[in-house]
Amino acid sequence: MYLDYVIRRFGIMVLIFALAVTINFALPRLSPGDPVEQQLSQLMASSGGQVGDVRAMVESYRQRFGLDQPVWRQYLDYWAMVLSLDLGFSLANYPERVGESIAGAMPWTLGLLGMATLISFAAGTLLGGLLAWPRAPRWLGWFAAPFMVLSAIPYFLIGVILLFLGAIVYRIFPAGGGFPFELTPRADWATVSGILWHATLPALSIVLAQIGAWAIGMRGMLVSVLGEDHIVLAEAKGLTQRRIFLWYAVRNALLPQLTKLALTLGHLVSGAILVEVIFSYPGMGYRLYQAIQSKDYFVVQGIVLILSLSIAVTMFILDLLYPLIDPRITNRRN
Repeated sequence: MYLDYVIRRFGIMVLIFALAVTINFALPRLSPGDPVEQQLSQLMASSGGQVGDVRAMVESYRQRFGLDQPVWRQYLDYWAMVLSLDLGFSLANYPERVGESIAGAMPWTLGLLGMATLISFAAGTLLGGLLAWPRAPRWLGWFAAPFMVLSAIPYFLIGVILLFLGAIVYRIFPAGGGFPFELTPRADWATVSGILWHATLPALSIVLAQIGAWAIGMRGMLVSVLGEDHIVLAEAKGLTQRRIFLWYAVRNALLPQLTKLALTLGHLVSGAILVEVIFSYPGMGYRLYQAIQSKDYFVVQGIVLILSLSIAVTMFILDLLYPLIDPRITNRRN
């Protein structure tokens, strides 16, 4: 029963991935202009026109990047590159490979945005559950209004405010970057503390913007669960309020929150790209911004593909966890 469910969800993930690869291939080619010619034109403008025969260079680079082939051939070549984990070369930073560019930026994004999202999810879910729980301390209500107001403010606006107050007015935190300029990264405490210090403001902007939304969603779900029979039965059995809250109320109200968490983690790059841009944080969002500015189509394709794949994989993992949290899901499907 569970195996059939897993096979169906895996098939859906493969279909989503195939559609993502196809759309990712098509969209850059539907945009106007030739990316190679634009890159060489920028090079010619920056060098005063002393770059030789531009047309010959365009044709040479088009052959090198495979852009002189028919579209169907480019599509098959793109599938071969994706399956071999080779995303090609960067147009703006040739001969840097797209995989190297993404690999250099991904740890920063996973470390900053991933941890900030998980912290805001855990804190917001717990706060929302306690706000709906009848026996929770009343002083928690003082935190509800400020966090809910912050949830209506975009990431980047909170980031600008924090940057102004924390780095310009009071000069407590650095204004940007991933680590101190004078620091040579090593596996020591100085490197770790420098990275954490530079990540404080961007991470705080994400946590403040998200925690209220998590709390609102969890509060609404828990209110709908409180009157269920299993809550009444748990209270009649004399279980502790902590156990009833965590294992009978929160657990049964958690599924929509987990779905939103999976989508949020999958959209880390697109959701907080402006935060990385504001703080010049060297993550995938900032790299995507640079690639769009320089019309580096292959890097844009690579990052968007990673984003699409991450959404498909996180949703697949979530589908596998659903029946473990609530066995009724598998029973309803069979």
